[in-house]
Amino acid sequence: MPTPSTQGLAASVVIATRGRPLRLRWLLNALLEQDCDPGLFEVVVAHDPSSSDTARVLAKHPLHAQGRLRGVPFPEGNSLAAGRNAAWQAARAPLILFTNDDCRPARDWVTSALAAAKGTDGAVLQGRTLPDPQEGTTLSGAPWTRTGHADPPTPWAESCNVAYPRRLLDQVGGFQPEMRMGEDTDLWLRTQQAGAELVAVPQMLVYHAVHAEGLLRAMRSTWRWRDIAWLAKRHPGVRRHMWGWIWWKREHAALSCAMCGLVLARSRPRWALLVVPWVALAARHRGYTARGLARSASELPGRALIDGAEIVTMACGSVRFRTLLL
Repeated sequence: MPTPSTQGLAASVVIATRGRPLRLRWLLNALLEQDCDPGLFEVVVAHDPSSSDTARVLAKHPLHAQGRLRGVPFPEGNSLAAGRNAAWQAARAPLILFTNDDCRPARDWVTSALAAAKGTDGAVLQGRTLPDPQEGTTLSGAPWTRTGHADPPTPWAESCNVAYPRRLLDQVGGFQPEMRMGEDTDLWLRTQQAGAELVAVPQMLVYHAVHAEGLLRAMRSTWRWRDIAWLAKRHPGVRRHMWGWIWWKREHAALSCAMCGLVLARSRPRWALLVVPWVALAARHRGYTARGLARSASELPGRALIDGAEIVTMACGSVRFRTLLL
């Protein structure tokens, strides 16, 4: 492998990965195909050292043979936030580009980030994230999917597509490693308190994977969001972007009203109308065509279970962190 050099290095792409060797390979392939001078950026991947599949992907990828890819292990059991910290601290460039191991940057992603960084004075750069068009069939066909969509600027500064000056990360100390979710928003808000500005760079485009999940798995996966209550406690200002300050999503407020309406409808049937707002929100996932409404109707019980599981997660987080968020 060629000896790495920092001469001319302008950006470090930082990734934390666990349990997604195939997705990681696709991400690395997209970075290999970037349209800029290869010497302008390096790739640093923090990975679970117990995963031999991930280690094999890193060792055999062409970026490694070119001396542009390095792996950094993070302690088993630690959060992805801790992995990102290990990776950016090992990076050598002045600009740190974060993305996730289930994303695929467009060919001009690094070029766009570097061009935007030249026109800003130490700002945080947020790019645009869209569901991967190559997985559009999954998005439209599977009943329960998970993906990412962000039109910058957003109040969350999602780590799937954001760039920080290295000196700014040094100043605030990087991510909070104990946070399992919301650590990217927490990082942005702490840098904002330090005087940083968030600049929207929509030409910095990343495609997010579309994950198809079974209903039970989708319900279980909601548990990872419990730290959002901690985020709201640490940064009360984020509540401005939540529904009525206490609801994480408007679907949660609507479902709570719907449940109350169903209970009250036993004595006064007109209270059943409180179900309508939640049903309207649930129906928008498939559109309001005849076919879309038919699909939405078949999926209503599952969506109620997922929204209900999220409310329970928020309630547990509220108890744990002593702040109300549902």
